Order: sequence, then C-alpha cells, then structure tokens
Amino acid sequence: MAERALRGTRLGATSYENDRNTDLAPRQEVDYTCTKGHRFTVTLAAEAEVPMTWDCRSCGATALRVDGELPQAKKGKPPRTHWDMLMERRTVEDLEEVLAERLEILRAGRRRSA
Repeated sequence: MAERALRGTRLGATSYENDRNTDLAPRQEVDYTCTKGHRFTVTLAAEAEVPMTWDCRSCGATALRVDGELPQAKKGKPPRTHWDMLMERRTVEDLEEVLAERLEILRAGRRRSA
C-alpha cells in the first residue's frame, strides 16, 4: 500500500520543504584577493572566526583578506634527524661499544666461511 502512495514522486530529488516563516542564520560576507588579482566573496556565519587566508576559487593560490595583513609565520622546531634521536638514547661511547661487538660478530662469521 505504501508503495502506491509514493509512486510517481522523485524521492530525494525534490525537497517538499519551503522557506516560508523561517529565519536564516545571520551571515557575513568576506572579500578575498589572490596574488593573481582574482577577487571573490565568501559567505560565513556571523559568529564564525574569519580566516586571514583562503584558497582562490579561480587558480587555487592563497588569497588574502582584503582588509587584512599577512599572518605571522609561526616559529617551529627544527626537524629531528635519525642521528638526533639516536643521540638522545645513547652516548658516543655506547655506540662505539656496539660497533665493536657487531664487527667482532661479522669477523667471526667470515672466519667460519673461509
């Protein structure tokens, strides 16, 4: 019975809701300009934090807010290398001792082969 009632409708394709007697959330429009001169507007919620940069819709470059300045670059830590992490766990003397042990094992294996 339910199938007959829905026959002929395009479920999911058409919304049966209307905009009468509804209030939209407050919005703000923010203008951005990219380095290639493209200018566009982004609509955001009124209470949203407005970012200083946005990806350009035309070329994908980083666009800056029209009334803003470039954000300050954050000071980051230098990348840790494998050697840095190794030196956190062991001293040079420990490493020399491990190297001597491994060389002795390799030399013992070569003596048996020969």
